[in-house]
Amino acid sequence: MKVAPLTCLTLAVVSFIAVVTGGRNSGRRRHKEVLLGENSKFQFGRRIDYKLRRQDSTKTFLIKSEQLLRIEDHDFAIRPGFGNAAIPVGIDVQVESIDSISEVNMDFTMTLYLRHYWKDERLSFPSHSNQSRTFDSRLVKKIWVPDVFFVHSKRSFIHDTTNENIMLRVYPDGNILYSVRATVTALCSMDFSSFPLDTQNCSLELESYAYNENDLMLYWKNGNDSLRTDEIVLSQFFIENFHASSGLAFYSSTGWYNRLFINFILRRHIFFFMLQTYFPTMLMVVLSWVSFWIDRRAVPARVSLGMTTVLTMSTIITGVSSSMPQVSYVKAVDIYMWTSFLFVFLSVIEYAAVNYCTTLEEMRKMRKGKIPSTFNASQAMAFDGCFHDDDIELTPFPRMAPTLTTDPLTTPSQNSDMRPTEGTRLRRQRSVRENVALLVSNSYMIDSYSRLAFPLSYLLFNTIYWSLYS
Repeated sequence: MKVAPLTCLTLAVVSFIAVVTGGRNSGRRRHKEVLLGENSKFQFGRRIDYKLRRQDSTKTFLIKSEQLLRIEDHDFAIRPGFGNAAIPVGIDVQVESIDSISEVNMDFTMTLYLRHYWKDERLSFPSHSNQSRTFDSRLVKKIWVPDVFFVHSKRSFIHDTTNENIMLRVYPDGNILYSVRATVTALCSMDFSSFPLDTQNCSLELESYAYNENDLMLYWKNGNDSLRTDEIVLSQFFIENFHASSGLAFYSSTGWYNRLFINFILRRHIFFFMLQTYFPTMLMVVLSWVSFWIDRRAVPARVSLGMTTVLTMSTIITGVSSSMPQVSYVKAVDIYMWTSFLFVFLSVIEYAAVNYCTTLEEMRKMRKGKIPSTFNASQAMAFDGCFHDDDIELTPFPRMAPTLTTDPLTTPSQNSDMRPTEGTRLRRQRSVRENVALLVSNSYMIDSYSRLAFPLSYLLFNTIYWSLYS
């Protein structure tokens, strides 16, 4: 009976101590949670380890920046000023280099700095010094940026060495500068009708992919000064002009879009093609004329020279065609190459005609018995191509006697004193058949005429060609 009051007293003391100790511990836990709430961030009701946050100072600074810009307070999936007028987005471009221009693929590759300017009041923040804050690509993925893309682009990428070449600069009033360094390969519709004496006009086009003119308005930030270029040197082209322009593009399913153009005019350097194409072609044509001064009896020499020039011209034409796109129209270089090939081919045909006429002339003289059977055709020849052997009897082409209206009883002395009167025809015009017969009987004259006709014709062709295309 005396033990019960002592037991009750002991239990009461223990309970009191437990209550006091538990209250203190719970107060400490609540206090610790408050401190974590001030220095850390809760996600879906879960606590983040305070020690880990304290060790990672970079993440702590990023959290402070996000809190400063109130990123979690807004929905950046929609554009600024949604439901109001279109947001203006200024663009300026600095072209770093034009890496390559391909005639075969009809495209060009350009590396540039693309900068966007717009205002998003959701990102405004208080600042006593009015200084902007600069961020990299990690924050860009959490806010709204314009979805500008390159129209007619084949390949494009943003440089990522050593990190992604992306810069975001936010000003206290909400103005934003967004810059990327990109390389793009785009289509350029080239016209090769005057190649290689051509001038190409290429353009790089920028446009918003999702937002039409009712939601986003693209414009050049500083007008014509929005396009800047470094000193660009190309191997085959000279850049005559760089200028910016703008316009509208219509799509039947989505409407009208603002489009910006980077236009540049390229003029091709002709000196490379003069060395590789035109000069070799001219030399082959001139070389084919050497056969006109070679003896018409030297068949191996003239045939081998003609075939060599023809095959060389075919090789040059094949080499030029392999480096060009397969277009369906005639280029300026094709006109020059095939005309030169025609001159070379005609020089071979000219010797075929000379050889054939010489053979007919010899057969005619053999039938008349004017060429002995012991005649050796390899005997010496004169420079003009005529035979001067003593055993050969060459009769000149008979001249047509003038037909004069005279009295047959008059003497020759009287005829010589007579003067032609009006209407008197002194010489009858030769027919085509007679001219052909003259050339057949005097085949060396074909070479004589060719020595003058071929160079003059080729000189006339070059004069017309360079005056039209240069």
